[in-house]
Amino acid sequence: MDGLKAEQLISSYIIDTQEEEIKRIASELHEGVGQNLYSILTGLQFVESGIGEQSMKKYVRGMEQLIEKTIQEIRYLSVELHPPALTTFGLLAAMKSYSKLYTSTFGILVDIESTGIEKEVSERNNIAVFRVCQEALTNIAKYADTSKVKIKFIWSEEELTITIDDFGKGFKVEELTGQYNSSGLAAMKERMLLTGGQYTISSKIGEGTSVELSLPL
Repeated sequence: MDGLKAEQLISSYIIDTQEEEIKRIASELHEGVGQNLYSILTGLQFVESGIGEQSMKKYVRGMEQLIEKTIQEIRYLSVELHPPALTTFGLLAAMKSYSKLYTSTFGILVDIESTGIEKEVSERNNIAVFRVCQEALTNIAKYADTSKVKIKFIWSEEELTITIDDFGKGFKVEELTGQYNSSGLAAMKERMLLTGGQYTISSKIGEGTSVELSLPL
């Protein structure tokens, strides 16, 4: 076994181990913490219904709103860690579900378009591609200064191609430091390489940034 192959196997093992732990934490947040908070919220609503004093009723209602907000934040964090739709319905459905939460959080509209017949993708590759798309969207929220993103899935017999365009302010690709996080970019490339796929990024000042992923099917 050559050095490069051994390195890739080690990287793959580390990523798989991390994903299993992330999946466990996401489940605990949703089914444990989230459900407990919902039970507390229900209890407070019952208490509120029996309170006559308006000042106390207002105080309890304020606590309910805080818990509702916390439940929403936990839901977003849980989906960001490991979207349940990814395992149940596949990559495209998971991205559509995630984009709704992304829009409600950052106010950036995400338009997803898919052409061709959707193909089955292994769970490992689903996770890898989802993580890369997630990182790209996070970078857009941080740096692009835009109000819309377009994601296009193109399915062929041999390959899935995904393009992510942000129509933002753009940057010089050769000067990634300070714009797109260089370590994040390296991780995105590494994930795609481990799937046998490719990752490229291009950008023009004033026109926006485009990320393209390709995954063999």
